[in-house]
Amino acid sequence: MKMRRSKLESYEDVLGALIKKPSAIGSIAYETNMDCGLLRQRLDFLIKNGLVKERISGKKRLYAITERGATVLKTLNFQKYLERVANTVRMMDEAVHIIPIISDDTNEKEKKARENENY
Repeated sequence: MKMRRSKLESYEDVLGALIKKPSAIGSIAYETNMDCGLLRQRLDFLIKNGLVKERISGKKRLYAITERGATVLKTLNFQKYLERVANTVRMMDEAVHIIPIISDDTNEKEKKARENENY
């Protein structure tokens, strides 16, 4: 079962698709796996907030990320990176507390095994 993505995640997906190159709505919909109607709503919001701009090139309507949009995307990506680092540090901290316990248990078992060998 596929989890629904949040609005923030869908905005992030759109910005991520546009960081590569300006694209038409069909290309963005394909890359983000988003319904065109919903994508249009997301694009309208991003345009209104100055994160994406709309260009008309011949008969095509293209969407491009703005400098502000690129900055927001970098900030979101950096925040995810920091969350991964924090989770890694948390797991390492837990491991540091568990290792001595495991080590003590192993030492006790080895000690008992040697005592049994001596009998």
